[in-house]
Amino acid sequence: MSVSASPRKGAGTSAPNDEEQRLRELGYQPVLARRMGGFGNFAISFSVISILSGCMTLYGFGMSTGGPAVMLWGWAGVGLFVLCVGMALAEVTSAYPTSGALYYMADRLGGRKWGWYTGWLNLLGLLGAIAGIDYGAALFTGALMKIQWGFTPTPGKTMIIFVCILLLHAVINLFGVRLVSILNSISVWWHLVGVAVIVSVLAIVPAHHQSPSFVFTEFVNDTGWHNPLYVAAIGLLLAQYTFCGYDASAHLSEETSNASVSAARGIVRAIWVSWVAGFVLLAGLTFAIQDYVGTQNSDTGVPPAQILIDALGTSGATAMLLIVIAAQLFCGNAEVAAASRMVFAFSRDNALPGSSLWRKVSARTQTPVPAVWLSVIVAGVLALPSLYSETAYGAVTAINVIGITPAYAIPIFLKLRAGGRFQRGPWHLGRWSKPVGWIAVVWVAIVTVLFLLPQSSPVTIGSMNYASVALVVVLVLATVWWFVARRSYGTPSAYGSAREQAEIEEGIV
Repeated sequence: MSVSASPRKGAGTSAPNDEEQRLRELGYQPVLARRMGGFGNFAISFSVISILSGCMTLYGFGMSTGGPAVMLWGWAGVGLFVLCVGMALAEVTSAYPTSGALYYMADRLGGRKWGWYTGWLNLLGLLGAIAGIDYGAALFTGALMKIQWGFTPTPGKTMIIFVCILLLHAVINLFGVRLVSILNSISVWWHLVGVAVIVSVLAIVPAHHQSPSFVFTEFVNDTGWHNPLYVAAIGLLLAQYTFCGYDASAHLSEETSNASVSAARGIVRAIWVSWVAGFVLLAGLTFAIQDYVGTQNSDTGVPPAQILIDALGTSGATAMLLIVIAAQLFCGNAEVAAASRMVFAFSRDNALPGSSLWRKVSARTQTPVPAVWLSVIVAGVLALPSLYSETAYGAVTAINVIGITPAYAIPIFLKLRAGGRFQRGPWHLGRWSKPVGWIAVVWVAIVTVLFLLPQSSPVTIGSMNYASVALVVVLVLATVWWFVARRSYGTPSAYGSAREQAEIEEGIV
């Protein structure tokens, strides 16, 4: 990959004012506070990926869908393909650094309908991610409370914890992007140091460890399906779910200095750092398993918690769980920031019901307050099936993957189709642009199909993968609303008309 000079003067080292001008060229008057640096932009995507959230919350799922072999080798393979997706997406982000991100790119490269459906898919994925992350944090909080105080984490009690976490993240995001940026910067070091501490303790303290043969070759199938290839493919959800959300760097680009370069770098760095650290974490946990079946059937409801209890005792497990829960809280907070910017941007272009409300920005904090509240409320609704279905959490995570992952590929595909018409930004892949782009598109097509498939057999109302239902509902809603809003929806070609200026200023409250 390479970073070269852009046709715009000084793009490679642009000051914030240059990015404001670039935003106007793309059609938008700046209304968000540009207070985030390059590290902060990387930090938000790294925080959303959150290996201490994704790897830990779906570890039990991985134990049943392929076991250690699929978890470890699946992580290595998926990470490589996701890096290709991230690099290809970063190239388009460099050319179009706006809060709308994926849908704006698709609109510019393919037309209004491409942008419309990309936006709805992206929104589904982002809201599903909030639900998955914060519900996972609620599960781990319940496990910690059981260890400490004998708390029984029923679905109803877990839902109450989940709602409290959502409210916490909403309140934090209302204070403005500077606080979000500070917390994300802390999150990076918390994750890296936390992984190092957990893996080191699990390597030193337990008297017994699993063999390398077990960790890297043991295959476990508790899904009810008989085809090992199918089971292994479904098991890739652990890695693919964790490697989601790196578009956060793009969604925060209107609040990032030198965004044409920083947002692109933020995406790629977040992926490769997570790739390495996540493999270390998964290996450390798997080596430390004392009783595989006992871990799967843990009274805590969270298999990694049982690994920590068996290996370190109650006190040690409590300390490690605090590290994990804090990381998950950082992750959920970053995801609310990214999703709310998507809601704001999509509403700015009149794509959502009630757009005039969701695009409003606080004059005091320069934060899209209504968009923050809408994001957490919808995320709460998406998690409600967890009250009635044991497999609903897997479906929520699949909703995240099948919503957001296709949205990554659409602007990449449209960029490839555009050929020489695509005017790349200061960060680009050079001669590797086409091969990396096609690898990304093919990979996304494969995983989208995989994660619509049933995850356990027999397929019943309780075990059904509701991700397919959520996808159909969103596509139907998007199609119906298209005929209502198609005359008002559209991304501007350039900012400056009196009507556009009045609409933007009307949204500042």
